[in-house]
Amino acid sequence: MSGAPADGAGPVRPLGADPALLRIGNASGFYGDRFDALREMLTGGPLDVLTGDYLAELTMLILGRDRLKDPTRGYARTFLRQLEEGLGLAVERGVRIVTNAGGLNPAGLADAIRELADKAGVPVRVAHVTGDDLLARGGWGEGVLTANAYLGGAGIAACLRAGADVVVTGRVTDAALVSGAAQAQFGWRPQDLDQLAGAVVAGHVLECGTQATGGNYSFFEAHDVRRPGFPLAEIAADGSSVITKHPGTGGAVTTGTVTAQLLYETSGARYAGPDVTARLDTVHLTQDGPDRVRIGPVRGEAPPPTLKAGLTRLGGWRNEVTFVLTGLDVPAKAALVRGQLEAALDAAGHRPAEVRWTLARTDHDDAAVQEEASALLRLVVRDTDQDAVGRVVSGAAVELALASYPGFHVTAPPGKGTPYGVFEAVAVDAAGVPHLAVLPDGSTVRCPHPEHTRELARPADPELPAPLPATGTRRAPLGLVAGARSGDKGGAANIGVWARTEPGWRWLAHELTVERLRQLLPETAGLPVDRHVLPNLRALNFVVDGLLGEGVAAQARFDPQAKAVGEWLRARHMDIPEVLF
Repeated sequence: MSGAPADGAGPVRPLGADPALLRIGNASGFYGDRFDALREMLTGGPLDVLTGDYLAELTMLILGRDRLKDPTRGYARTFLRQLEEGLGLAVERGVRIVTNAGGLNPAGLADAIRELADKAGVPVRVAHVTGDDLLARGGWGEGVLTANAYLGGAGIAACLRAGADVVVTGRVTDAALVSGAAQAQFGWRPQDLDQLAGAVVAGHVLECGTQATGGNYSFFEAHDVRRPGFPLAEIAADGSSVITKHPGTGGAVTTGTVTAQLLYETSGARYAGPDVTARLDTVHLTQDGPDRVRIGPVRGEAPPPTLKAGLTRLGGWRNEVTFVLTGLDVPAKAALVRGQLEAALDAAGHRPAEVRWTLARTDHDDAAVQEEASALLRLVVRDTDQDAVGRVVSGAAVELALASYPGFHVTAPPGKGTPYGVFEAVAVDAAGVPHLAVLPDGSTVRCPHPEHTRELARPADPELPAPLPATGTRRAPLGLVAGARSGDKGGAANIGVWARTEPGWRWLAHELTVERLRQLLPETAGLPVDRHVLPNLRALNFVVDGLLGEGVAAQARFDPQAKAVGEWLRARHMDIPEVLF
């Protein structure tokens, strides 16, 4: 089906009561987020659009395995269960719902929603966006389970302009859920780059749910974050926005919480997407009252001529054994059991392709609690052959129970091994991706990539602020004067670090170099590290290639998504100027 092309016309009817303002909320940051959030957002205050983000790199692999078992599956079934109660509330309150819960089967989820609506007697118009699934195209190599392009917001906008109450997508960029709704409301065209960029930045702040309202926040003790509320954005026709939350909900919205989320899973100053490249180095944040942060203006540039596509495949099999080493002589105990296991693997003649040992010195001297007197020695093995990581490894570990170091025990019985996945990002020609909006009446609208594009290039580094005058220093954790948030993008990790004050920024910008980062985080020493400077946010963003191996699904590292790398950095001690305390 080719359909008519999208023309960028304004909406059939405004998405909310105020045509000059759009209130967009978020009710999910990942597949498994707080189940009752959808109801909370629908009943907590006024909204025009409610979004839900259910997809991540690991989620696509999970959905791909679901689809192998049953071709009718491949979407986030949790969302459908949330709608059993939430759909009627949304229709009653006039709130449109936009979600990427369609995963690998948006048409299937759209049909399931219609069936649910019919049973509940709720009149609802459902549309969906398709074209991202590139698996049938082939040529991706052996073992690929999913191949999906990251689409923009044009298909969502077309569905909403056609009057859809619920829009289901497959793999779109996370921010597209918000920017697509804003395009529908304000009738922006592809050349309205600054407006689009503003909406994309707002979408990036909302996409991870409560991470914008105090969740996973470095300075969490300053706020009540026991149950943070989900965020919403008030977007204006010029693309500027205010990030806030419903009254009476927990958490907080501050320039700090918004900065943290802006830095999450990004790289340089150019934040590229299918609709626009947003310049993060132009973003200004202003506290606009309690739990209100204003974003704007944001400068936009033409998007790249290619789209990112995510490939997932089964990479092989892995097994894991964690030995508990208690009390004295921890290094000697680790050396003993490691030597015994290595000898057993060699003798078996079926050694796994990858054998990795890590020793975590969680033990304390003279500990009053046994667990605090114990260290953890972790063995992880991987191979394309399940037999190589199964009985060969688990049997060897179990057989040492009475023949190794004193106090021998493991955290859990060794198993047969489990499959692991691999994520790979590739660039595909946008012109070859059939971005289609399937409207509530079944007709289709083509959403071609913008005609004007721009190859992505790193901008020149900005001028650094004047350094602080030389003063006395104190040896202390970096986290006393700086916040951080880290995350994953395939095998790379990003570490965003921001200063809480202008003097802190003047010190941080000069002191936290790539070389100093490598000293503070020795795991990064042999890896490519790139530093990006964002003066408006008083922030540095480091991208560490290869830290996560082949991505989260491969589980190659203790913290496979690099969620806590930023907090590790904050815990490292540096010579910090006294004037910053």
